[in-house]
Amino acid sequence: MIIFRYLTREILLTMAAVAGVLLLVIMGSRFIRYFSNAAEGEIPASILGTLMLFHLPGFLELILPLAFFLGILLAYGQLYLNSEITVLVACGTSPNRLLQVSLVPATLVAILVAACSLWLTPAGALHNEVLLEEQRSQLDFSALAPGRFQDFGGGRTAYTEAMSEDQRRMQEVFISERQSRGDGTPESVVTRAKTGYQTVDPETGSRFLVLADGERYSVDPGRAEAERLEFGTYAVRLSGAVESAELDAPEYATTPALFADDTQPARAQLQWRLGLPLMVFILTLLAMPLSRVNPRQGRFAKLLPAVFLYVAYLSLLLAALDAIGRGSWPVAVGMWPIHGGFLAIGLAMMARAQQKGMSG
Repeated sequence: MIIFRYLTREILLTMAAVAGVLLLVIMGSRFIRYFSNAAEGEIPASILGTLMLFHLPGFLELILPLAFFLGILLAYGQLYLNSEITVLVACGTSPNRLLQVSLVPATLVAILVAACSLWLTPAGALHNEVLLEEQRSQLDFSALAPGRFQDFGGGRTAYTEAMSEDQRRMQEVFISERQSRGDGTPESVVTRAKTGYQTVDPETGSRFLVLADGERYSVDPGRAEAERLEFGTYAVRLSGAVESAELDAPEYATTPALFADDTQPARAQLQWRLGLPLMVFILTLLAMPLSRVNPRQGRFAKLLPAVFLYVAYLSLLLAALDAIGRGSWPVAVGMWPIHGGFLAIGLAMMARAQQKGMSG
């Protein structure tokens, strides 16, 4: 039990460190992209935290297998450098025993990955898509920041002095936009209003900005004349109906729903979700012989080949996912030959290590 706790602790601590670094990099990249969208006014900044939180399971289902794979490589590699594995083998610890010890934390990691892939990731992806769909169904000015001029594309720039507490009504609104007359002559239109709010026509789905108590100025470039219109209520059409996202896509469906769905995309998504926990055990088998290094090589000697092996494994699974979904690869064959192939590679490597006395 002392040896078991020691080896398990070394693996899990190393895995946690690797997972933390990978998660920080991936989440940082995604956060920068969302923050850029928020700065451009595409999404409100208030939902960034929610989007990142519900993306977390999707990150973990891919990060945890890789982190555990690298955790075994680095932890056992250090034990080899310190000759601790040599001492364990000399005391009667067999290669199979080391593998059994490694499979215990592998089971814990596989359970976490299964919880993410089978339940948390599709639920989080659906939640985020619904949230973004709600933002897309709102008007272009839903992310307008008070006290700041913002460009919304199409030659339209907007400014509002303040927002109401519910973030639905704007105060002291200014809008500048470039338009064309019926004869094609360009004109600049400036609209100012005391208040404004956003609405959607339930019949057509068109989106409007309704302004109250203001003026509208129309100016032609090169002319000294301008048109001035005072209004009590003025509606600016922003866009037509927004297409709804396909929320019934397989990646958003629950796992029980995928079992009941016989379509090729659903079967591909189901095999992907079931294969991720299995991937943890296969990577454990691959990591055991790869972790064996001698003191002259250093603990990172086989890290690069191991990463290439993982990338090849994951790339083949993603290619199979796409091929099955498109119908170019039979569902009955699916992704299982890929898992079987890497399992055979792991078993062959373990057998070769045992024959050469490289187990410990």
